[in-house]
Amino acid sequence: MIDTSFFKELDRFSFMIRKRVSTAYSGSRRSILKGRGMEPVSYREYSQGDDFKIIDWKVYGRTEKLYVKEFEEEKSLTTHILLDTSKSMDFRNKFEYAAMLALGFAYLVTKDNEKFGVSTFGEEINITKPKRGRKYLSLTIDLLNSTPLSGKTNFDYCMEKYASVIKSRSLVIVISDFMADINSIKNSIFRLGDNELILIQVLDPIEKSLDLGGEAKLIDLETDTKMDIYTSPRFRAEYEKRLNDHLAGIKETCLMAGAYFYSVTTDKPVFDAIFEVISQRDVKGK
Repeated sequence: MIDTSFFKELDRFSFMIRKRVSTAYSGSRRSILKGRGMEPVSYREYSQGDDFKIIDWKVYGRTEKLYVKEFEEEKSLTTHILLDTSKSMDFRNKFEYAAMLALGFAYLVTKDNEKFGVSTFGEEINITKPKRGRKYLSLTIDLLNSTPLSGKTNFDYCMEKYASVIKSRSLVIVISDFMADINSIKNSIFRLGDNELILIQVLDPIEKSLDLGGEAKLIDLETDTKMDIYTSPRFRAEYEKRLNDHLAGIKETCLMAGAYFYSVTTDKPVFDAIFEVISQRDVKGK
């Protein structure tokens, strides 16, 4: 079961952190439009067809003329969270950690009463329609608790399908181990690059350093292929070089597309990981 007790920690954000959260999700979203927001920003004379409900009768009492309120309208920002459910995520508690990150961001969005959707992907993508509200968050938790992990990660195909359903510029958060073909990942970044895009890599500490203490048997979770290895210092150095080269390719593409990339390991508290993403993105975005 996915532990959501850390939601209480998110409730303890200071005012400064709340401001960063607001910036991360809303940015400069206010615009002066003839909409129905919370506060009037100007007045104009009544025209035939205007809603009687927005007439300011106090102004009428002073001027004996009908004036209607024009409001500051808030544009809603939808958050799309894409969570990797391929078999490679089925290593120790990697998927549970990734799911907690996804739900943590969904919780913060819910607190702002904005729309969010958590979709899962592997070889195929299970697209869920963004909605708002705590009831929808609870349904999402139940969905992730019952989601099986299977197959490989077909990044380019899944991101192409998802990009086609995004109707306006949104916040898109992709959470995965990103252990897939680098060209497929690069194509995916560009497909989603018209949005505010955040990529979060989740790895187990062992995957980061391959510190297995000598002889070990590796099993590819996606193909069940087994390999006996000896993790000598030279072998580990070569592994780390290949991993760093892979990540460098992702980071370079994110830089080109104006996206953000973060890498965390599962020994880092989830609250700290969310804080890092929000605070660093806020600094970089200035």
